[in-house]
Amino acid sequence: MSRGLGLAIPFWLDRPDEEAVEIAQTADRVGIETVWVGEMASFDAFALATAIGLGTGRIRIKVGPLASGVRSPVAIALGASSVATLVGRPVDLALGASSPAIVSGWHGRPWSGLAGQMRDSVTALRSLLDGERANSHGFRLRRPQPRASITVAAFGPAMTRVAARHADEVVLNLVTPEHVAAVRRAIAAEARAAGREAPQLAVWVPAALDPGPQALAQLAGQLAAYLAAPGYAELFAALGFGELVDRARAGAARAELGTSVPIELLAQIGALGSAGEIAARVAAYHEAGADHVAVVPSTAEDPAGQRVLESLSTQPAVRT
Repeated sequence: MSRGLGLAIPFWLDRPDEEAVEIAQTADRVGIETVWVGEMASFDAFALATAIGLGTGRIRIKVGPLASGVRSPVAIALGASSVATLVGRPVDLALGASSPAIVSGWHGRPWSGLAGQMRDSVTALRSLLDGERANSHGFRLRRPQPRASITVAAFGPAMTRVAARHADEVVLNLVTPEHVAAVRRAIAAEARAAGREAPQLAVWVPAALDPGPQALAQLAGQLAAYLAAPGYAELFAALGFGELVDRARAGAARAELGTSVPIELLAQIGALGSAGEIAARVAAYHEAGADHVAVVPSTAEDPAGQRVLESLSTQPAVRT
């Protein structure tokens, strides 16, 4: 039904974790083509992807971005193959660097050599998904997944270079259409230098239909978690919100920062307003060079994202 339109399962601290399955079911019902299943502090991504697959009929599942420094390529390949086998349809994968707080703080893994680690992970994962052994005596999938695509979340020139040269798709999060256009040019140049076709480009966009105070507070509270994160911080500062970034880097509490995030920042990296305004914003990302736009629906005033997802599925600007 929809051209290049997907759903990214949100992680809202003020909503029940189980709502993730309901959101995916809503997207499946209205004809959204893809659901991205990331991993935060609620569910294991592969477990949630299996629940979503068993509770939906046709939507394509993309697991991730998963932190490439936390799971080995074998663990990721086995997870993807397990979900695809259990739900009876193809599963794609996305990898990212994540953040020092998650990689080192939660999992005790080193936060270093990220670009090289990503290159090696993508190469090894592609080989495993195609049914090859990890090494001469190593693991091999009983059920290979050669149709699975591999996406890389890219921020910064080093990771963008790796993604452009090795991935099937690049994904961005919390960016403006102008940033999408710049990355589109960068990955085209890197792919051309590597002698390969440029990968697809996807973007995650927070969305809220006619948002009121609760929805705006939900979006602001979540964005506050990214204010000091590498890559995101530089982008927000370049947009004119350097003072907010400085406060985040100085250790201000997320709750305090959330009340300070202005609607002007939310509007620059999101799709807010009427059904027509949201559709126009999605179209702006497509026109900037995004092949795929995955909305992250606010659910504070819109349980399971039903209203915003239904509005997107019926707007001519986002239909094939």
